[in-house]
Amino acid sequence: MPLSYPLKKIRSFRTLKGRLLLGLLGTLLLLVALLLSLAWQVGKTMVLETNMTHLRYEARLLADEVTQQIELRFDALQRLDAIIGYSDDPDWLSYELRHNDTLMAWFDGIIVADRDGTILADWPSVIGRAGLEVANTEHFKMLRGTRQPYISEPFIGRASRAPMVLVSVPRIDDEGEFAGVVGGVLTLDTGGLFNRLAKVRLGEQGYAGVITASGKVLFHPNSALINTSLESKSINPLLDMALDGWQGDGVGKLFSERMGLQSYTQVWPADWIIGLYLPLEQSQLPLSGFIHKLGWMWLLLAILMMPVLWFLLARILAPLKHLETQIGEVGLGRRKRVNLATAMQELQQVATTFNRVEEERQTLVNHLQERQAFLDSVLSAVPQGMFVANFDGVITYMNPALLEMLGITSARPMEAWLKQVHPDDLGGARDMWLYSLKNGSDFIRQMRFIHVDSETLWLDIHARVVMLTQGGHSLGLVGVVKDITERRQQEALQRWEAEHDPLTGLLNRRGFERRLEEAFADFQKTSTPSALLMFDLDHFKPINDEGGHALGDEMLRRIAQIVAWEVRRSDHVARQGGDEFSVLLPSCTLGQAQIIAESLRQAVSEISVIHLDKEYRVTLSIGVTSFNDSDASIEDALSRADAASYEAKGRGRDSVVTKVSIEMDPMKLFD
Repeated sequence: MPLSYPLKKIRSFRTLKGRLLLGLLGTLLLLVALLLSLAWQVGKTMVLETNMTHLRYEARLLADEVTQQIELRFDALQRLDAIIGYSDDPDWLSYELRHNDTLMAWFDGIIVADRDGTILADWPSVIGRAGLEVANTEHFKMLRGTRQPYISEPFIGRASRAPMVLVSVPRIDDEGEFAGVVGGVLTLDTGGLFNRLAKVRLGEQGYAGVITASGKVLFHPNSALINTSLESKSINPLLDMALDGWQGDGVGKLFSERMGLQSYTQVWPADWIIGLYLPLEQSQLPLSGFIHKLGWMWLLLAILMMPVLWFLLARILAPLKHLETQIGEVGLGRRKRVNLATAMQELQQVATTFNRVEEERQTLVNHLQERQAFLDSVLSAVPQGMFVANFDGVITYMNPALLEMLGITSARPMEAWLKQVHPDDLGGARDMWLYSLKNGSDFIRQMRFIHVDSETLWLDIHARVVMLTQGGHSLGLVGVVKDITERRQQEALQRWEAEHDPLTGLLNRRGFERRLEEAFADFQKTSTPSALLMFDLDHFKPINDEGGHALGDEMLRRIAQIVAWEVRRSDHVARQGGDEFSVLLPSCTLGQAQIIAESLRQAVSEISVIHLDKEYRVTLSIGVTSFNDSDASIEDALSRADAASYEAKGRGRDSVVTKVSIEMDPMKLFD
């Protein structure tokens, strides 16, 4: 007796009902495990994408706000400069500063310095600041050299001992000469510039930070890190790229050696980088808790369902015996059809299979309307945008996916939404549409569509003409529409990156030679003159050797910025590689090119970088040439410019040499 009950239980699981129960429970548990695993994997991806999107969006908002704050402070200083004029009278300047104390809402202090770097006046007055010499400071040299608004590297205030930066604009007199500096002091730990960053909340461990391109911390939740330099950038490659001018996001090691989500955005007016950081485990914490709770709920549900399933299976399997008997009678010819009285839909379908095959075939043939409804249901369920047009070319149907893609309703007439097709694409698309209808060829075209929110979408449309099997007449078109906006944008970005130098943003060799070919073609067709400058940097090697590649890269970026400012908007500046640069001057004579080359030489000679209290400068050895009728290709002009550059180096560097041809000295042509 004690063994009879367990034996009965074991035997019960050898029956169809027991095996079905075990199978259902096993399948349910396996399915739950699979679903939880998929949910975890998909959830991780979605959580990562969601958090990364949030970081990217927040970083862009912060960069825009900091940029706006910087530009407002530049504007305020420039307005103050216009008010005080060019006077170097300390009493007058102090009077004007006191009567413009509304600027204190933007700054913690204001200073005015003359062209020699002597502070003439300040407000609020700080003992010892008036008369202070700042000519040798980094920010004064930069303003005097570039004559553009500039924000200094962070420094420690002498009186407050607080970290701060100086926002400065140059004073330019009526003759266009440098007349001094108007500057505003911003305290980093109390100033309002980073108020928005201090309010950023990225969970318990996420935070935002601001650093300069040289690697100094401007803002950090830990105020002790402000004005400190990054000890090592190799720990975080994404930060290393951001310091070189890259902006974007990704997953990588944080300085705490943990993996984390990172997003970087450049603040170009100040040469700063805003970084947002979120540890990876924190971003996945809500998902982990949800998956654990869901798993326990499913396990409890499976246990509670066992008696219910046992009872249901007993009820479900009862009609099987009757079905077996009637099928046997049909096989013996005793019955013409199976007639099973059961409420189970699946068993009814099995029982009626023998009886309804011919009836179903006839139903499908005779009820075309039902088939059309079925087709409409399929089209409505397809996630791809699809449409149907009649033989006149009028679109008679769009599935929901296409309506959602275009942002229109099915009730809107075709004439109305056709106006949203980009005007440059409408004419060609209409002609090809009519041609496809007339000739039976496929309609394949990429075109732009203006969405209701003014966003321009790129659509890839592929429509095929439906032809009658008899007579070859067209019934219309059935088409598929894909949104390829993101792909087009990515292709445009790849084209830009293929022709530009990532360090300086200038053209690379490939992009420069393409524009040189275009200018040479214009010269051959219309004799439009174009000049070519080629130069490399004198004394650049000590900067890399003594200051490292980061200092060399900083000098290259500054030179690229100055060269781009000095030339015309229509000119093309390129970094050929290393410290070699080229400038194409379309529609420019040789005389004009010499003037531009001399201005470049002078401007670059004023640029400097400082490392370990040592100042480094470079000069330019510039070769100048232009296209002439004897040139067979751009290589001839490049060779002349290169030879002129080497000749400039041979003359002692820091000079400009012009060559009209390899054989003659062009300098004599302009004596």
